[in-house]
Amino acid sequence: MSVNKSKYLVIGSGIAGLSFALKVADSGKVNIITKSKMNDCNTSKAQGGIAAVISENDSGESHKKDTMVAGVGLCHDDSLDALVKEGPARIKDLIDWGVKFTKQDDGKYDLAKEGGHSYGRILHATDATGMEIEETLIKRVKNHPNISIFENRFAIDLITEHQVQNNLQSAFNICFGAYILNMENKKVDIFRANYTMLATGGAARVYLHTTNPEVDTGDGIAMAYRAGVRIANMEFVQFHPTALYDPKNEPFLISEALRGFGGVLRNGNNERFMKKYDNRLELAPRDIVARAIDSEMKRNGSDFVYLDMTSLESKEVKKRFPTIFKHCSNYLNIDITKDMIPVVPAAHYICGGIMTNMKGNTSMHNLYASGETAHTGIHGANRLASNSLTEALIFSHRAAMKILKKGYKEEFDNIEIPEWKEHGEQNPNEWILTKHNKQELQNVMWDYVGIVRSTTHLNRALRRTKMLYDEIEDYYNRTNIRKDVLELRNFTTIAYLIIKSALRRKESRGLHFMTDYPEKDDNFFKDTII
Repeated sequence: MSVNKSKYLVIGSGIAGLSFALKVADSGKVNIITKSKMNDCNTSKAQGGIAAVISENDSGESHKKDTMVAGVGLCHDDSLDALVKEGPARIKDLIDWGVKFTKQDDGKYDLAKEGGHSYGRILHATDATGMEIEETLIKRVKNHPNISIFENRFAIDLITEHQVQNNLQSAFNICFGAYILNMENKKVDIFRANYTMLATGGAARVYLHTTNPEVDTGDGIAMAYRAGVRIANMEFVQFHPTALYDPKNEPFLISEALRGFGGVLRNGNNERFMKKYDNRLELAPRDIVARAIDSEMKRNGSDFVYLDMTSLESKEVKKRFPTIFKHCSNYLNIDITKDMIPVVPAAHYICGGIMTNMKGNTSMHNLYASGETAHTGIHGANRLASNSLTEALIFSHRAAMKILKKGYKEEFDNIEIPEWKEHGEQNPNEWILTKHNKQELQNVMWDYVGIVRSTTHLNRALRRTKMLYDEIEDYYNRTNIRKDVLELRNFTTIAYLIIKSALRRKESRGLHFMTDYPEKDDNFFKDTII
């Protein structure tokens, strides 16, 4: 077992982790851990763009109001102030690092409009914004002499005072790094750090249908929960209204920007149905559009609805959405300028996560969180489109500035961290157990903890999740460490947190809709904290 020491340990390689690493790297060594390749993350998949007020026709007050309306009043006021005041400066950071956003013919940035926004304030790089940002940040971190990158590494658990062998009573509620599985040699190493940043992305893979890449299994949130860190608002799972309906392949996101560009939703009878649900039509917030689609599918007994772009200028659609045009053509032989696009809601984003303060601190000393892993208070009960990348930049920056200003006390540098001990033996004949348990868990979450919920269904899901947890924990404790088992263990933790949080909120608000509590209740005008 090797011990890797650094001033900073960053777990995750999306916009949150990489921007934090760049901000702190001049002050000390940074180790970046990612469980796949660097660009295998949610950031790379982001199509729509990143929201900030840079137009003189727009205002911070409008952006703040739009975010609060989408979040159904549950957004934190101080977090929203940071969003609108600091967003433009963080966008400038990206531009200074080399990110190239799409411009109009007059040289001004092309600002798209998406659901819930009053003005065009979405900067984008055609329809591959996340990939442009990710590739630029990867290039920057690879060229920094103080940053080391470790791919194909799986973070198993945080190292706290509970693991150290010569712990002093003063070392309480402190993170010292993490145990990391090297998936190439199957060894577990110690990554020791003064500061640990969890930027592990989302957890929507716990659902059967999701837009998230395979790596997003809620690892950071699950690790933090096991370490006793406070978790909040896990009941608010955002279902993106429009994932491409393509059962034979991995889900593919059909960006909200298509609706912002003029696309309309139609049911199987060719009816434009959003007028029945909200006067903002296709540009209503995501929770409303997703429930509307869900209702139309159930009413008509269909597996999908359609997004219609056929009345729009063909040349402009191809220019604005080249990635989506190519994907639909290659996988379904659809020309989106002539054919309607079959779409279905899919689990997309976790609005809750690891609770942080305004500086990115979690409830554990020296442990920070940013990006979708974190709950900062910006999103409330429903995330406004394209606020997520902005949030990640702002809170990674704030965490970096807090640490750089604070400095580090060397009082715990002599602690002894024990080597990781394998639990048991490898049993290749039981691999089928993890596959079946994963499928069962994802089906339970989709069927009982989805867009529309009830107390009866949630309790049924909780019973099944507890049973699965016992099976998986038993298997984990008697077999050697393996990626699929680790992910499944984290899956069950995430499912438990979502279900428990949902049972505590006896109202309907934003993304959390309960048939037995269909109205908002001001008694629940607060975060759900576990």
